[in-house]
Amino acid sequence: MARPPSGSAHDGDFTEFVTATWPGLYRTGYLLLGDHELAEDLAQTALAKTYAAWSRIEHAAAAPAYARRTLINTASGWFRKKGWRNELPTETIPETGYASDPSTRPAVIDALGQLPPRQRAVVVLRFYEDLSVAETAEALGCSAGTVKSQTFEAFAKLRVLLGDAIIPETLGAHHD
Repeated sequence: MARPPSGSAHDGDFTEFVTATWPGLYRTGYLLLGDHELAEDLAQTALAKTYAAWSRIEHAAAAPAYARRTLINTASGWFRKKGWRNELPTETIPETGYASDPSTRPAVIDALGQLPPRQRAVVVLRFYEDLSVAETAEALGCSAGTVKSQTFEAFAKLRVLLGDAIIPETLGAHHD
C-alpha cells in the first residue's frame, strides 16, 4: 500500500479518509462515552491528532487503525482526568425512544456505562467493531490474555445488568 501523500494532495486524501472513517469513530466514541456530544468531540479530537501525524503514517491502510487507537487513547485520558464523570447535568431529558440499532438502546448504553473503561473498550472493539482478540489487544496496547479476561469480566457484569436473555452465557466465551 502507498504512503499517504504529502503536499497538495495531503488535504484531499485526508478529507476522503475522514468521510470514510467518521461514522465508525463516532459510533465507537458514543459506545465508549454514552453521550452524543462527547462522542463527536472525541472523534474530532482523534481525527485532528491523526491529521497531525498524517505524513508519518506509512501505509494508507494503517490510517483507520491509527485513528481508532488515537480515539481509544484519548478516551482513556479523559477517563483518567480528575473529576471525570460519565453522568452530565442537563436541563432537558434525552429522548427515550429506541433506535433501530440495538447497540444504541438506552439499556445497553447504560449498562456499557457501568463497566470500567477498559472493559467497555474491549466490548465495543470486540463486539461492535468486530475486531479479533489480537486486533483488540493491539488497539488497546495490552495482551490477548488481558482482552480475554476483560471480556469475561465485562460479560459477567452485563449479564447481571441486562439478563441472560440479552447476554447468553455462551457469548464471549469463544468469540475469537
